[in-house]
Amino acid sequence: MSAEATNPEARPEVRPELRRRGRTRIDLRRLGRAALLGPTPRDRLPDAIGHVAEAHRAHHPDADLSILRRAYVLAESSHRGQMRKSGEPYITHPLAVTLILAELGAETTTLTASLLHDTVEDTDVTLDQVRAEFGDEVCFIVDGVTKVEKIDYGAAAEPETFRKMLVATGNDVRVMSIKLADRLHNMRTLGVMRPEKQARIAKVTRDVLIPLAERLGVQALKTELEDLVFAILHPEEYEHTRALIAAHAGEADPLPGIADSVRTVLRDAGIAAEVQVRPRHFVSVHRVALKRGELRGSDFGRILVLVGENADCYGVLGELHTCFTPVVSEFKDFIAAPKFNLYQSLHTAVATPDGYVAEVIVRTRQMHRVAEAGVIALGNPYTAAAAAASAAAAAEGGDGDEERVDPTRPGWLARLLDWQRSAPDPDTFWSGLRAELAQDREITVFRADGGTLGLPAGATCIDAAYAQYGETAHGCIGARVNGRLASLGTRLADGDTVQLLLAQDSSSGPAAEWLEHAETQAARIAISSWLRDHPDGATPTTTTSARAPLSVVGARGGGGNAVADLPDATVRLAGCCTPVPPDEVAGFVVRGGAVTVHRVECASVAQMRSLGRTSVAVHWRATADCRVTLTAESFGRPHLLADLTEAIARQGVEVVSATVEPPVEQRVRHSYTLQLPDASVLPALMRAMRDVPGVYDVDRA
Repeated sequence: MSAEATNPEARPEVRPELRRRGRTRIDLRRLGRAALLGPTPRDRLPDAIGHVAEAHRAHHPDADLSILRRAYVLAESSHRGQMRKSGEPYITHPLAVTLILAELGAETTTLTASLLHDTVEDTDVTLDQVRAEFGDEVCFIVDGVTKVEKIDYGAAAEPETFRKMLVATGNDVRVMSIKLADRLHNMRTLGVMRPEKQARIAKVTRDVLIPLAERLGVQALKTELEDLVFAILHPEEYEHTRALIAAHAGEADPLPGIADSVRTVLRDAGIAAEVQVRPRHFVSVHRVALKRGELRGSDFGRILVLVGENADCYGVLGELHTCFTPVVSEFKDFIAAPKFNLYQSLHTAVATPDGYVAEVIVRTRQMHRVAEAGVIALGNPYTAAAAAASAAAAAEGGDGDEERVDPTRPGWLARLLDWQRSAPDPDTFWSGLRAELAQDREITVFRADGGTLGLPAGATCIDAAYAQYGETAHGCIGARVNGRLASLGTRLADGDTVQLLLAQDSSSGPAAEWLEHAETQAARIAISSWLRDHPDGATPTTTTSARAPLSVVGARGGGGNAVADLPDATVRLAGCCTPVPPDEVAGFVVRGGAVTVHRVECASVAQMRSLGRTSVAVHWRATADCRVTLTAESFGRPHLLADLTEAIARQGVEVVSATVEPPVEQRVRHSYTLQLPDASVLPALMRAMRDVPGVYDVDRA
């Protein structure tokens, strides 16, 4: 982590604009001098972390600061003599990271681990020492942010470090909070690194750290990281945006006047609210410029309205839409439907009489805190969850030492943890992680059994199948979306209900075309793994599972290879159940002296007996061909009949007749009367028909 730190003065033109308004910045030289003075008396905090203590007490007035003093003493003494590439004492880095977190409201355990986050990696301090002095929680967090040894992993060290951090984040999101603050400070001080190394670090920050900050809801870190990356990777666009902001600074800003009008409207309505003007950061201005072309004065910021209760948010919205002209297309309700990263607010835009359009964000103060700091604002979310998990484990006879349940863990993190286990190598994990994090919206779909699935926007039925069933989804043959049959490539929308249809033949496998429709890495890795293990598309030989029979009209013909124990009697196979060897059968004498043969489980058998029909013993000849009727249910598509007929012909079976019913809700039913050379080929024939793309069920009459 220290390797990324360099001289903060090397890019002086970047720092003033990127400085977040109102954010205390760290005087690294002052901290360095304070650090060199060494430990202070035990009865007071070291001067070097006085500002950290002040920021921490602003959010947690009753916090015990003694543990911070002990952590600082250990960090300072262990890092003593180490210098950053900028020439500053190394202790300035953990102090800066800790201050960032303290300003966001992190609790004491997080700040303690932050002060120590580089000690195990860069000094002789061991995890056992950290555990002995500060407890298991601090030790776990420090271990989570400690890089793997490059000497052990070589080029795979970076992806394996992120894999380790993700797994640790699954147990404790505070691990990633420290990593984000660590990267922010290193990005702030990246100036004297070689340009190619700056670009490499900035790309990893853009592809991995910024999406993670977005998903954890830490907007305060995300926006500054975006601006720092923007300045490095897109210097021309950055300079143009900076020029736009500088030009706007010399012009009259309409937003303060609009904010005053909003205050007056809300005051007259009796709504207690705080109204602020929030300047946009660099990347936001750049995006608005791309969207709207020429910028006006109101495009350089937004109006933020803070209230006390959720109901007040909608009261503010009503007053704004009554007293100003609303821009309907800009309205979004993230209170009723929060984003998957904990974000809640009302977004709207209003037009003023003089022609300006101002974007307005309405939220409670608690929503604002979470919007800025995300999971960091939740304090320690594990205490109650850990106690509940331990109690549940004890009640079930466990020892309570299982993985802690994180109530803040959203679906995207659970998905990452699931698919990373099956990522076969660091390169696959690294590319998959970037692809997964590039999907910046989440949807929720409902399962047929009442559960829910969290999926990225654009996910298909294939993704839902692997999210619900894992590798069992290899046998998925179709789906019903909102009660209607749909293809596996159907894209799902937020709130859809999906019922997945699985083949009962366990030898079924995915088709290569599935990769074209799979959006999640879990699905892509599972499909690719199966295709790699089955290069010829062959499936292992297994017995066909029993299926519930469908009622269809089968072939009506002679007795085939059925023989009745009644001399000179005509034998006929019943069309209602079309028995074939080695089915257990029963025969009954009907009008004209003929013997009709049924499967014993056929409903007609009981009817025949109730009518008093004469029962006749029937047996099968040792070898003979036979006739059978099969019904294939499938999703309609071009060339389906030709593909099914070809699959039947490849098994050496003759098609006597075929019937295709008109499609109903995209479902097509095919009935085939087939002459089999031997009844033993029937299981393989049915399996071959099920393997035809689009077919989700094949059954006998």
